[in-house]
Amino acid sequence: MSHVVDSIVVGGGLLGSALAWLLAKDGASVVLLERDQLNQHASGQNAGSLHFQLEYRMVEHGLESARQAAEAMPLHLEAAALWEQLGTELGESVGLEQNGGLMLAETTEQAAVLERKAELERSWGLDVQLLDGNEVRAIAPYLSDSVVAAEYCPIEGKADTRRAGPALARGAVRHGAQVRTRTEVTAIRRDGAFWRVRTESTGANGRVEKEEFRASTVMLAGGVWTSQLGSMLGVSLATIPLALTMSVTAKTPKFIPHLVQHAGTRLSLKQSNDGNVLIGGGWPARLPLNAAMEPDLAARPELITESVIGNAAAAIGVVPALAPLPVLRTWVGTTTVTPDQLPLAGEVPGLPGIYVATGGSAFTLGPSFARALTDLAHGRGTSIDMAPYQPLRFGGTNNVA
Repeated sequence: MSHVVDSIVVGGGLLGSALAWLLAKDGASVVLLERDQLNQHASGQNAGSLHFQLEYRMVEHGLESARQAAEAMPLHLEAAALWEQLGTELGESVGLEQNGGLMLAETTEQAAVLERKAELERSWGLDVQLLDGNEVRAIAPYLSDSVVAAEYCPIEGKADTRRAGPALARGAVRHGAQVRTRTEVTAIRRDGAFWRVRTESTGANGRVEKEEFRASTVMLAGGVWTSQLGSMLGVSLATIPLALTMSVTAKTPKFIPHLVQHAGTRLSLKQSNDGNVLIGGGWPARLPLNAAMEPDLAARPELITESVIGNAAAAIGVVPALAPLPVLRTWVGTTTVTPDQLPLAGEVPGLPGIYVATGGSAFTLGPSFARALTDLAHGRGTSIDMAPYQPLRFGGTNNVA
């Protein structure tokens, strides 16, 4: 069976749902295709941090690496504004809180990193303040005496990962978008003015149904499956899949209003409205490999004991009150980065009508990715120069079959 729509969105996470919502809101006929269930993968498994400062992974390799990562700052600034408006525009809450974020230093060397980082971020227009140890404890008395300095960003915060993506999907449906779950894309090919996207879906009775969708635009929002989708088109969309560790504690009375990072180690922590403390920050887990010795994205990632211990130690080191709290669950989420830490975002060169967005802080940047791709698809100029995020900047273009 073949269906004709204006736009096909591949991927049912926060970004794919935001794309379907904005495209449908603009009057396009849209179908969203998700291989599993909506919000099942990275968008629903991360901790919901809205990092607008440069994260530890962006500064750990020095100032030049940080300067390159800062080229995504226009996307961060726009994302902050879009997140603030999102609940109102959707007509339902996405669990947004913007109580400010702190990046901590426990040594003079880390404090110097914060100084250089703050200068760089201010040059891009991000409002940040440097605080000494006493100043930061005045606004965050839960912090250890080992903290000697911090960088404060007042617009940082969090969104509820259980609510944000599904709310966007519901918004898309209200504007007429179709949503197909358990529907895996098996092929994408050009056919005149259209792109043909073939799918396979499995019904409740176990029966496999094959369908085909045709559209003038296809939005690739498949996260860790981005490179696999690119191979269907004969191009190399260079992404690196990562498996990262997160933990959540038992509920405790609220005492951490901020999003907390660290300048010298992988750490991101925050407290939910329910009182649980979410602890993450980039400690690795293990992605199983397939027979070709490539990451098996369909397999369950494996925890690494050293990562769980290291993450807990980093958290307790700066927030001692976490030490007696039992950990309810530790799990693994997946994400993608690129070789230069900047996103892949925009129309794929040589493939008119094919758009992609992934990499970097994809949950944080989901709204700005969606806005930019929708504007491009509808022939409007973008508010941000997308040239630094050109999807084929690493090379690897092949002929489309």
